Amino acid sequence: MLRNRNFRLLWIGETTSAFGTSVSRVALPLIAVVTLDASTFEVGLLTATAWLPWLLLGLPAGAWVDRLPRRPLMLACNVVSLATVLSAPIAYWAGVLTIAHLLLVALLTGAASVFFQTSYQVFLPSVVNDNRQLPAANAALQGSESVAQVAGPGLAGAITQAVGAVFGLGVNAITFLVSSWCLLLIKAKDEVHAVGGHRASMMKEIRVGLRFVRRDPYLRAFTLFGALSNIALTGYQAILVVFLVREVGTSAATAGLLISAMSVGGVLGASLAPLVARRFGTARGLLLIQCLGSPFALLIPMSTPGAGLSLTVVGGVGVGVGVVAGNVIKGSFRQSYTPAALLGRVVATMHLLNYGTIPLGALLAGALGTSLGLRATMWIMAVGLVAAVVVLLVSPIRRRRDLPLTVAA
Repeated sequence: MLRNRNFRLLWIGETTSAFGTSVSRVALPLIAVVTLDASTFEVGLLTATAWLPWLLLGLPAGAWVDRLPRRPLMLACNVVSLATVLSAPIAYWAGVLTIAHLLLVALLTGAASVFFQTSYQVFLPSVVNDNRQLPAANAALQGSESVAQVAGPGLAGAITQAVGAVFGLGVNAITFLVSSWCLLLIKAKDEVHAVGGHRASMMKEIRVGLRFVRRDPYLRAFTLFGALSNIALTGYQAILVVFLVREVGTSAATAGLLISAMSVGGVLGASLAPLVARRFGTARGLLLIQCLGSPFALLIPMSTPGAGLSLTVVGGVGVGVGVVAGNVIKGSFRQSYTPAALLGRVVATMHLLNYGTIPLGALLAGALGTSLGLRATMWIMAVGLVAAVVVLLVSPIRRRRDLPLTVAA
């Protein structure tokens, strides 16, 4: 895939952006915990706020992405994110940084991410040109994103120790510039299938996307599974830094390094996904990956100081393999299976329900962490992640070796 110039540029831009995002995902809660002495609930609220725009803007974003050229829309999102992220270090330097400001940063960058991620999923097939190459393209992108997740938290921890967590956000600001430059250099046809119209027509287009996902047994199963698993996955991730620092007793730098080590699972998952899909089939391979990967989450609540920290790493690696490998298979399936004119709305509909549950998971974890304790909450989320696999086991996917290539007539 890297021989394809357009894909190579997209890959470079997205990999660079992934590094910055990975730093920010650790830096924001560290700023809240270390700099502003935030409570467990406030840290959970911070994560929830970043994902709230998927609930508010997800469906309209899908309709707009189907109507508009994707690349200019992605560039606009980068500009908004750049300005928003830079506001936090400026406010800190001026002595006026607050939790409310961090929540606003999370909200605005989350809103930009809704449009960017939806556009990106629709733009990728135009860059690749051949649907048969989509699994390799998604694997490459997911793999580099996972590498960024490995290095990003460790980098965030190092930056925190050196100059403070607030200025770690400056790294993410630079990556938005790199991503934008790469987008400008891509020469690919950005075909728009849907035609804009008045508000009523947009509502009709949104309903078409919702109806398509609701009626399709495969997309419906993936959407429900993603929604349930994301509640648990985001729940434990939202309080993981607090759990490691306050319950297990690690330093901020050590917490960043542990999360970095956990992210190795994403690299393995991206590498394994095409191999597993070819060996076992896309449907059976997906079930195998999820059934074997999810139970590793049960090791994380067992973590203790010293050697017991290895349970955090092993558990996170196992979960990461399952999540990323599953995303590669599901993402490639959705891009090739869905009619091109509907792809933006289908992506947005699925993301609305998948990502829309993330604020619920983060808020739930924050509330449970405050009332029941951090370790008990980690157990609840780990069990929930395992239980979500039942959705796939009772769906039509279990009867197939491979997922279908086209929608049944």
